[in-house]
Amino acid sequence: MNKVITDGIVLMPPAFGDGLDVWSSADGLPGDPAYDGASNATLIAADADFGTSLELQKTQSIQKLRYMGETPLSAGCYLRVTARVKAISGALPAVQIAGWAGDVAGNHIGGVVDVGPSIQLTTYGEVVEVSAIVGTGVRTGVDMIWGRDAIFGHFGIDLTGVVGGIVRIEDIIIEDVSAVFYGKMLDIVDVKDFGAVGDGVTDNVAAFEAADAVANGRDILVSEGTFFSGANGYICIQNKVPGHFSDAG
Repeated sequence: MNKVITDGIVLMPPAFGDGLDVWSSADGLPGDPAYDGASNATLIAADADFGTSLELQKTQSIQKLRYMGETPLSAGCYLRVTARVKAISGALPAVQIAGWAGDVAGNHIGGVVDVGPSIQLTTYGEVVEVSAIVGTGVRTGVDMIWGRDAIFGHFGIDLTGVVGGIVRIEDIIIEDVSAVFYGKMLDIVDVKDFGAVGDGVTDNVAAFEAADAVANGRDILVSEGTFFSGANGYICIQNKVPGHFSDAG
């Protein structure tokens, strides 16, 4: 599964060199302030490590950098967001991938993890790579689980810690890594990739319907756990055979 290849979906944000008017110092929403013309943001044309890069001075306790375009996130899809950063001068910040989760109505989805692992910069000039995986399903290795209601995100990084430091940032990369979790070549669709939770409490109707919609004749796998369906009041328990389930009520 790779939405870039199969559906022609554009995930990559534009390069910084194409203009900073689409890069926000807030959440990336329409009307949020952009870095274009900001006193703490400068394009560097020939950095030794990055080529064209964004030089950013940290002036806030959490210095945000968000792409103002809506990066699509569909059910069963997993995205990896990667950035390479290096400290130039001043206080050394920590850096992490961050995002803003949006639903079909364009509203923010609260209660989800919106930042990835944080890495502290310790040395000037050292290139540090940070990344995080964002997805709808509860999977080991997914840093930002947004659930099946999330259909897009505004992605970028956060610089945290003491203000005053200056860093340079290479163009941010967003790629579809769904194949790591969800093998298109296998004849199985796992409901966990569509937000199903086997805790016996969570209503999994929408997750099962979403998995069924893309299965296209393949078996549907219900992983170990107890999966509740509020629509018909039954509990479905894995039968240890992909695509075959037993009703418990």
